[in-house]
Amino acid sequence: MGTDTKGSKPVASPASSVAASEILDVNGSPISGDSLEYTVPESRKIGVTGAVFLILNKMIGTGIFSTPSSIFASTGSVGVCLLMWAVAGLLTLSGLSVFLEFGLAIPKSGGEKNYLERVYRQPVYLVTSVFAVQIVLLGFSAGNSLAFGRYVLLALGYDLPDGWPARAIAVLCISFVVFLHSVLPKWGLRLTNALGVFKVLVLLVIVFSGFAALAGHRRVPDPHNFDDMWSIEKGDGFGGGGAYAYATALLQVVYSYKGWENANYVMGELKHPKRTLSIAAPLAVVGVTILYVLANVAYFAAIPKAELAKSEVIVAGLFFRNMFGESAAARSLPALVALSNIGNVLAVSFTHSRVNQELAKEGVLPGSKFWASTKPFNTPAASLLLHWIVTVIVLVGPPPGPAYNFLVNLYTYPGAWINGLVAGGLIYLRLSKTEEWSSPWRTWLPVIFIYLCLNIFLAITPFIPPNDDWNADGYPYYAFPLVGTGVLGLGAVYWVVWTKVLPRFGGYELVAEKVLDETGAEVVRYRKLSARNVPSSEGESSERGSLLRRSTTAGASADHGSYGAIEA
Repeated sequence: MGTDTKGSKPVASPASSVAASEILDVNGSPISGDSLEYTVPESRKIGVTGAVFLILNKMIGTGIFSTPSSIFASTGSVGVCLLMWAVAGLLTLSGLSVFLEFGLAIPKSGGEKNYLERVYRQPVYLVTSVFAVQIVLLGFSAGNSLAFGRYVLLALGYDLPDGWPARAIAVLCISFVVFLHSVLPKWGLRLTNALGVFKVLVLLVIVFSGFAALAGHRRVPDPHNFDDMWSIEKGDGFGGGGAYAYATALLQVVYSYKGWENANYVMGELKHPKRTLSIAAPLAVVGVTILYVLANVAYFAAIPKAELAKSEVIVAGLFFRNMFGESAAARSLPALVALSNIGNVLAVSFTHSRVNQELAKEGVLPGSKFWASTKPFNTPAASLLLHWIVTVIVLVGPPPGPAYNFLVNLYTYPGAWINGLVAGGLIYLRLSKTEEWSSPWRTWLPVIFIYLCLNIFLAITPFIPPNDDWNADGYPYYAFPLVGTGVLGLGAVYWVVWTKVLPRFGGYELVAEKVLDETGAEVVRYRKLSARNVPSSEGESSERGSLLRRSTTAGASADHGSYGAIEA
């Protein structure tokens, strides 16, 4: 029997007599029923501690060790800077609440993909295509891989810019991470957890050193940064940037918190996913917020304003120097930051590869059967390979300098549009009685609205002209938001080709079939159905081209292989 588009009750149609294993491909041949197994062994599932460190490792990268400099330079106020870090933490919690409501209602791997599909069902497949192009093309780990290479060279005594030695180390970094997650997945998670503990310890060292600085234990005179801390000053290298500078500063702070949604991408691999996510995510975000604010207090307690404003990416290095002098402890900072970078790469590659696999499992990507495969190690090795390919292309393709910086900026921007759609979608679900939306977690409606406004702000601000040079970064200020928006448009182009152009020329209809995945949840598999087997009258199908019906197979895993005939 088939189902209607809401899956509420069976409907009759000629196509419903065709079993899932008997669906014909474009050549009129039955689609293979080969089975692929996606069940994650219980021993490899992630508990609360692992989920906390999965989030921590993505959130804590290089940002807290470098961005406080540019944020103070933009604002010229100690109090405003600290307030921005605290407010950004609260804004992050608002986004987390939105994702908890979605994640606990739809406990599947894939994150925003699942949430967008729940809301934006028309045109069919459009939002999936847009998200797929964005996450595959821009979900790379190039920024932190390169930062790892540069800090390794710095620790060895070579202060080199973005050049080929640093990029070579970056390629080795991502290659090691992908190999570890593919071949030794347990050790990949253990290293992720260990580096998460290490990052927290480094921040705690900075925080308690800051307390010591406030008590007068430092190698430099008291900078008196907390005297009249709320005054807005203009001095040597800081202040006077205007509204644009404040907006840019808040943008940088918010991006320093990025990664809080990391556990939502791997819900299918969490032990007791609803309980684990509801505990781990708030714990990680609140903990990081407290550490970030106190770390900034520590920086202001030991670094004079003019030095802080000009320190750029080495603000943590200046702090260690002023606290410990030119000692081994100060010189070891690059190595500490390098380890923080590789922790970020471990966390990002683990989760983004799972999103790639979810897209492939549903036939969204070209060559879906290969990218969805778990062979030969019963891990998502193929989707990890896809993540590796995109990251390496970004690392070795652009020349050093502005071109590479442009791509790194591009990495984060489209997420503002995606998250805005998620927030707007949740508002719609909550206000629409016909949707019958329910979730174990309920977000206060004004909080959802605040998160929506935040993402509109993040999406619009980069288009506002700066007060100074429009080409300060080597390219026009509007280049990366314009291209980032264009990438989302490319997803729409992919949708047209995948669902309209190819089916027209190939003589098939693109069909969506509801099946049960490895968690027992209902998901959609996209298939090609020979045009002559698709219902032609309105009464036979509720929606031509998006026919939804339940799998006729006995179990979820038995059906996983049959999407392999899709090569969109």
